[in-house]
Amino acid sequence: MMKRVLIIGAGGFIGGFIAAESLRRGYETWVAVRESTSRRFLDDPRLHFVVLDYDDPVQMQQALSDALPVGEKWDWIVYNLGATKVTNYFDFNRINYMYLKSVVETLKAIDKVPERFLYMSSLSALGPGDEKGYAPYTSRNIPNPNTRYGLSKVKSETFLAMTPDFPWIIFRPTGVYGPHERDYLMMIKSIDRHWDFGVGYRKQMLTFIYVSDLAAAVFDALQRGKTGKSYLISEPKAYTQSQFRRIVARELDKKWVIPVRLPLWAVKIASIVAEKYGVAKMKPSTLNSDKYKIMKQRNWNVDVSDAVADFGFNPQFDLERGIKATVEAYRKEQAEEKEANKKLKK
Repeated sequence: MMKRVLIIGAGGFIGGFIAAESLRRGYETWVAVRESTSRRFLDDPRLHFVVLDYDDPVQMQQALSDALPVGEKWDWIVYNLGATKVTNYFDFNRINYMYLKSVVETLKAIDKVPERFLYMSSLSALGPGDEKGYAPYTSRNIPNPNTRYGLSKVKSETFLAMTPDFPWIIFRPTGVYGPHERDYLMMIKSIDRHWDFGVGYRKQMLTFIYVSDLAAAVFDALQRGKTGKSYLISEPKAYTQSQFRRIVARELDKKWVIPVRLPLWAVKIASIVAEKYGVAKMKPSTLNSDKYKIMKQRNWNVDVSDAVADFGFNPQFDLERGIKATVEAYRKEQAEEKEANKKLKK
């Protein structure tokens, strides 16, 4: 039977891929967006939209009630809404925790609790891992976040765990990359200009998950995963910064790239300055105190055996294939911008 899926927070980078994967699998796909959300990557005519104001519980309850006939509900809900950077750290609590709490309480109030509800958390919810022996994160790690972003994610996870009769599944993905993503794109652009900036002098092991592999895992978990369980999601291999640089440089056809290692103290100062500048401009800065703590971590190794055992998690993109697809999208975007600029000059 065709599933009816609602994706909350569908307008962003990851959300667009989740929506596309849902359509690809033949599901009736609904996307919840704000009035102001860009629909650039939600242009498929098969999508059903519901507009929500997360700061207005009354509007949200009415919109979700009116979206479907009385007595009907979504089979699966994917909750992908969240903020990764803010100008005011209190917004992490408001956006990442309070919005989730409001949505869950609304679904219960209007009797639209789904068969399964997947919450997109983050590996940052666990905090620093083994920084000496480089043992991988596992499902047995006790969350101990050292960032305000990670704390807001753990708070949300705890709320779900304490909500009776609610069929949650939690994903804790590592760094997600792919076409349209902006943070890793900054690193790719830097290497495109022959510079590769690394942080700290001690070995750092990085992990990644290509966005379409994450989207596929979402629906595999909804279909076969276990409710009441958290899953770590990553390509089951870690890379050093130099390995990442070589892969990106090869795809960009760059014969030489200058690696620059920045001491942690310098990055910390730069993070504080960038954060204060962002606050002054009322615009979240990519480089901030939270981001510094994330960059400082040396070990992002991940054990994904639970996901493999429970729902057959098997990512199709290793870093080489994923970077190839990401660079192709980057070059295409460059060409489109160049063409648009030519037309403007005419």
